[in-house]
Amino acid sequence: MSEATLPLQHAPATPAPIPLREILPWAIFGGLMLLLALYFVGAEQGATSIFPGMYVHEFVHDGRHLLGFPCH
Repeated sequence: MSEATLPLQHAPATPAPIPLREILPWAIFGGLMLLLALYFVGAEQGATSIFPGMYVHEFVHDGRHLLGFPCH
Protein backbone atom coordinates (compact mmCIF):
# COMPACT_ATOMS: atom_id res chain seq x y z
CA MET A 1 0.00 0.00 0.00
CA SER A 2 1.14 3.44 -0.68
CA GLU A 3 0.96 6.29 1.79
CA ALA A 4 -1.67 8.03 -0.30
CA THR A 5 -4.27 5.33 0.41
CA LEU A 6 -3.81 5.30 4.19
CA PRO A 7 -6.31 7.38 6.18
CA LEU A 8 -4.91 10.40 7.93
CA GLN A 9 -4.63 10.06 11.65
CA HIS A 10 -5.44 13.12 13.70
CA ALA A 11 -4.35 13.79 17.21
CA PRO A 12 -7.22 13.37 19.70
CA ALA A 13 -9.04 16.60 20.36
CA THR A 14 -8.65 17.99 23.85
CA PRO A 15 -11.79 19.48 25.37
CA ALA A 16 -11.85 23.21 25.93
CA PRO A 17 -11.56 24.27 29.58
CA ILE A 18 -14.78 25.42 31.22
CA PRO A 19 -14.59 29.09 32.26
CA LEU A 20 -14.74 29.79 36.01
CA ARG A 21 -17.74 32.11 35.61
CA GLU A 22 -19.77 29.11 34.38
CA ILE A 23 -18.65 26.77 37.18
CA LEU A 24 -18.84 29.20 40.11
CA PRO A 25 -22.68 29.42 40.46
CA TRP A 26 -22.96 25.61 40.41
CA ALA A 27 -20.12 25.26 42.92
CA ILE A 28 -21.83 27.72 45.29
CA PHE A 29 -25.17 25.95 44.87
CA GLY A 30 -23.56 22.55 45.52
CA GLY A 31 -21.76 23.89 48.60
CA LEU A 32 -25.01 25.27 50.02
CA MET A 33 -26.77 21.95 49.40
CA LEU A 34 -23.94 20.10 51.18
CA LEU A 35 -24.19 22.47 54.16
CA LEU A 36 -27.95 21.97 54.29
CA ALA A 37 -27.51 18.19 54.21
CA LEU A 38 -24.87 18.41 56.93
CA TYR A 39 -27.26 20.45 59.08
CA PHE A 40 -30.07 17.92 58.70
CA VAL A 41 -27.83 14.95 59.42
CA GLY A 42 -25.84 16.51 62.23
CA ALA A 43 -27.94 19.10 64.04
CA GLU A 44 -31.65 18.70 63.29
CA GLN A 45 -32.76 17.88 66.81
CA GLY A 46 -33.26 19.78 70.00
CA ALA A 47 -32.92 23.55 70.39
CA THR A 48 -31.77 24.27 66.82
CA SER A 49 -34.43 22.21 65.04
CA ILE A 50 -36.33 23.84 62.21
CA PHE A 51 -39.08 21.23 62.14
CA PRO A 52 -40.83 20.14 65.35
CA GLY A 53 -40.95 16.47 66.24
CA MET A 54 -38.56 13.64 65.53
CA TYR A 55 -39.43 12.89 61.88
CA VAL A 56 -36.24 14.31 60.38
CA HIS A 57 -34.13 12.76 63.15
CA GLU A 58 -35.55 9.31 62.47
CA PHE A 59 -35.13 9.75 58.71
CA VAL A 60 -31.40 10.54 58.96
CA HIS A 61 -30.69 8.42 62.05
CA ASP A 62 -28.48 5.76 60.39
CA GLY A 63 -26.58 8.35 58.37
CA ARG A 64 -25.95 10.28 61.56
CA HIS A 65 -24.24 7.27 63.17
CA LEU A 66 -22.38 6.45 59.94
CA LEU A 67 -20.85 9.94 59.88
CA GLY A 68 -20.00 9.84 63.59
CA PHE A 69 -22.59 12.25 64.97
CA PRO A 70 -23.88 11.25 68.41
CA CYS A 71 -27.61 11.33 68.97
CA HIS A 72 -28.38 9.15 72.01
